[in-house]
Amino acid sequence: MKILVLNAGSSSLKFQLLNMEDESVIAKGNAERIGIEGSFLTYKANGKAYTNKYLMPTHVEAMEHIIATLTDPEIGVIKKITEISGFGHRVVNVGETYFDSVVVTPEVLEDFKTKVDFSPLHVPGAISGIEACYKIAPKIKNVAVFDIGFHKTLPDYAYRYALPKEDYEELKIRKYGAHGTSHRFVSQECAKLLGEVEGTKIVTCHLGSGSSMCAVKDGKSVDTSMGFTPLEGLVMGTRTGDIDASVVNFIAEKRNMTAKEVVNYLNKKSGMFGLCGYSDMRDVEANLETNADCKLAYDVMCYRVIKYIGSYAAAMGGLDAIVFTGGIGERDPQVRETVLSSLKFLGVEFDAEKNPSVFGDFGELSTENSKVKVYVIPTNEELVIARETKDLIK
Repeated sequence: MKILVLNAGSSSLKFQLLNMEDESVIAKGNAERIGIEGSFLTYKANGKAYTNKYLMPTHVEAMEHIIATLTDPEIGVIKKITEISGFGHRVVNVGETYFDSVVVTPEVLEDFKTKVDFSPLHVPGAISGIEACYKIAPKIKNVAVFDIGFHKTLPDYAYRYALPKEDYEELKIRKYGAHGTSHRFVSQECAKLLGEVEGTKIVTCHLGSGSSMCAVKDGKSVDTSMGFTPLEGLVMGTRTGDIDASVVNFIAEKRNMTAKEVVNYLNKKSGMFGLCGYSDMRDVEANLETNADCKLAYDVMCYRVIKYIGSYAAAMGGLDAIVFTGGIGERDPQVRETVLSSLKFLGVEFDAEKNPSVFGDFGELSTENSKVKVYVIPTNEELVIARETKDLIK
């Protein structure tokens, strides 16, 4: 069985074709600048990489070029589209009606369109990707796998905000979280290393341009840093993370902006970028010694991670393991060292000499004497989506 996993953005369509017999990646790539001049397709298969320019005004054309590339007589990996058993789509959040993965029927897709407000930056792209699949291959099933799915197990005292009851019941305002497929995958891998799921208390740190953390107890998500939207929680590349809600009105009045404009400002022009002018941690670290603003941005970001680990350890009544994943988590030993050095009070001891050598690969950083295991586990969200898709189309 072959599953094509799709992650559609407003102007991109990432794809990965997996062989579910051994869960290996057959091919992958990305259609970029959809609807924008200069659109192109990157493609990797059989150890070779290709880049081709195509006119892609919509996701339909992007999908057509992806299928044409996968079935190309020279560089393709399948002979015809019918070799694909299902399309698995990443969908961020369309409300608490959809935590569990679902086969997308026309009726379900129409319902998604009424719930775009839960994730207006991400869901329209996902809808476009699904519609493109419908048009090109109407007989192949589509499965939506939700970023919030793993967080279905949050207790009410963790997901409810202290707002009037009707705001939850009528407007569905609550903590939803995100990065669920990532937190699910790495926490499950960590549980295997610990030897069991029951009784385990794990904090997973998905750190990248978008960052979130998750408290995983007995294999279930019991708290997570992102909230109603991905704006809540950690300091990110361009997102503020936790902030007093009154700031929205204050900035709106002082800067003559609408509430919507302020929220966009908090999402796209704040975070590390707002603090120092750089949104990429590599740029921030390159200027730590010469730029006080970069030093501040770095410290604020790491402090928030440290604080969340401590709070989650308290919430779970202990801590067995910490997992780093995501672009920064997997590839930034400096951030890992800063965070871990502040957790000695929890009994964390790590190998400072080994830490720099773990870059994008699995590695255990904890020492023999550490009371808390520390791992770097590369995430694999596409595999989670493919597994969910396989289970639903059998």
